[in-house]
Amino acid sequence: MNALTEDELIIALEKALPEIAEDHQAAALPWNPHDWVPWESGRNFAFLGGEDWDPSQGTLSDEARAGTLALLLTKDNLPSYHRVLAIHFPAFSEWRQLVGVWTAEDNRHAIVLRDFLVVTRAIDPVDAEERRRIHVTAGYRQTTEGVADLSPLDVLALMAVHENQSVAFTERLGSAVTDDVFKQILAKIAHDDAVQATTFAAFLNASLVADPEGTVLALDRRLANIEPIGADVADFDDERALIADYESDETRTAIAATLVDQLKLDTVQGLGADAEAARQRVLGLAGA
Repeated sequence: MNALTEDELIIALEKALPEIAEDHQAAALPWNPHDWVPWESGRNFAFLGGEDWDPSQGTLSDEARAGTLALLLTKDNLPSYHRVLAIHFPAFSEWRQLVGVWTAEDNRHAIVLRDFLVVTRAIDPVDAEERRRIHVTAGYRQTTEGVADLSPLDVLALMAVHENQSVAFTERLGSAVTDDVFKQILAKIAHDDAVQATTFAAFLNASLVADPEGTVLALDRRLANIEPIGADVADFDDERALIADYESDETRTAIAATLVDQLKLDTVQGLGADAEAARQRVLGLAGA
């Protein structure tokens, strides 16, 4: 089978959009960030005549603070991930059902996290804001070289893996948090990410029909190059040390196993030598 051109692949995947969008809508749970913020706990900072934050007001353990910052900054960096998606799936086309919905849903994660953390003074808001500015300015793959090797299939595989990774990280962070409302916020975020992970896996399933070899190769590349959440945050060595066990080889194995199951990768046949070798690597990673 000859490989599809990128344009042919996009057209083939567009045929799956309506059904996948319908399935996503059925699985997604609507919720409002403002509902989860204890506004009565808030008060003005010095700029408006109140009191600025000091370390005695922090409510998170060092570990929970490090994990929370890693998650918050990843969610703050939404514009970069949006642009990576929009390279091949422009939001002004029919692909708004994927790109637009994903962006709108994921955006509320940074909103609710930042509002909750600032209102409760759980972490230093000045530090969090300065880190946000630096991290979003640097972006994720926001150079020509950074996106040159991202085909449409690479982007879909990247997002499927990233969302599964986010679920595992957020659930692990929840075990380090003691505030009940914050735990529920993290559970909401993890559910959203799990639904999105399934949605991206559905597109990989469609691409597996259209271009099986390209899909398997893209998934293999992505699984081989997972970076821990927070790995791209500047001046974060101390924090990374505190959450070093949040992601491990077992995490990568679990993600691979989930995707192998969703794509029924163990039943795929007729691949060329390179793609078959990639399939075997993925199956081996997943313990299948």
